[in-house]
Amino acid sequence: MPNPSEHPKWRRRSKERPAEIVSAAYAVFAEKGFSAAKLDDIAQRAGVSKGALYLYFGNKQDIFEAVVHDAIAPNIGAIETMALQHPGPFADLVRLIIPSIAQIAATSSLGKVIKMVVGESGNFPELARIWHDELIARALGILTGLIERAQTRGEVKPGDPRNYAVSLISPMLIAVLFRETFEPVGGTGFDIPALARQHIETVLPGLLVESDGR
Repeated sequence: MPNPSEHPKWRRRSKERPAEIVSAAYAVFAEKGFSAAKLDDIAQRAGVSKGALYLYFGNKQDIFEAVVHDAIAPNIGAIETMALQHPGPFADLVRLIIPSIAQIAATSSLGKVIKMVVGESGNFPELARIWHDELIARALGILTGLIERAQTRGEVKPGDPRNYAVSLISPMLIAVLFRETFEPVGGTGFDIPALARQHIETVLPGLLVESDGR
């Protein structure tokens, strides 16, 4: 009798299983936070047994790391590719990249997970380390590198490029945290992509050697 695990459909399903678990865990972490999320919740959302989780992951932290690496970090890779392929001036690139980041923040569960990391990193410092190493350091590094190159070309004024990078992206982070923290209790939220576009046009004249923002 043939072994079911050797059936092509079974093998294909088996290969898909880690991605299904990661997708389920992303949703559970966004809804419940890290400490309140149970492996049973993740298994149920993924449609697998709790024991099946241990075929792919050692513990809940391993699952979180996979969520960051496989479900969130690829957004950074896509933006990096966009930046490296862009042939135009720095100002045009910023007008492309920053709204793209804002759109991701506005239309995904990313903000809920950011709030979770900020709120729970005191008890679970590894969450902050993973988030920093996989996302923050990488995103800041990409933007800082773009600014350094623009300074070399004479497009951006002298100054600390990392500080410039933070000044470009900080309002989106504040708006996302505002949405997750204060909108549920009646706070008026922000249109994050519109905020990003307005912020760019406010900040660019201060960054660019050409003060007209071109």
